[in-house]
Amino acid sequence: MNTPRSREGNLVRYLVYFVVFVFTALADNLAIKSPAISIWNVILFLVLAAMCLLFYIYRYNREQRFFDSRFNIPWLSSFNFTLLLSLVVAAGRIGISYLQLYIGMPASGLQLAYASHSTSSLYWFMMLANGVVLPILEEYLCTGFLFNYWFRTEKKGVAYVGIICSGLFYAILTFQFTPAIFAFNFAFGMLFAWSYLSTQTIWLPLYLAALNGVLTVVTIAV
Repeated sequence: MNTPRSREGNLVRYLVYFVVFVFTALADNLAIKSPAISIWNVILFLVLAAMCLLFYIYRYNREQRFFDSRFNIPWLSSFNFTLLLSLVVAAGRIGISYLQLYIGMPASGLQLAYASHSTSSLYWFMMLANGVVLPILEEYLCTGFLFNYWFRTEKKGVAYVGIICSGLFYAILTFQFTPAIFAFNFAFGMLFAWSYLSTQTIWLPLYLAALNGVLTVVTIAV
């Protein structure tokens, strides 16, 4: 029950992690949907985000000792690989902006929230919350804990199913349900999961998710 090899324990733990994330996401939603950015909403989000992030890091690092680490590859050891994936993420964000500008794809929820009361303080809050913090938390949920608990078996079929489930879960947690944006996020999520399996380290998907989040906020005024 106390190790990641326990199915019942994994389910309970994962539900706890998910609930903690939902509260953090709700705090973010409260801040960005308010008529004006409130210092108290920002403080509430920062407190919940810090608690959630520290909790995730502690639990993930603690649980890693149960797994074989012989195949871990430092994600910065292959600069070309990291650069290639970074360019893929950037190309995806540019593609979304192009579709919105020239093909008429609907704006995302973040864009609508920013357009309703665009201020510099809201923009920088979004950069921190939606550009960095929430994407990192999402990756712990959608990649780190998900694979550790449910898709750790070293079989190709299990890996493929895990990548698809991770991508789908990531797309859902972004709360962007416009079909085209959902499809892009689904693809991003699968890419992040694949990078995790390729390196067996959480750092690369965390970096890619944060890069995607930052680029999302950078293009938020599109």
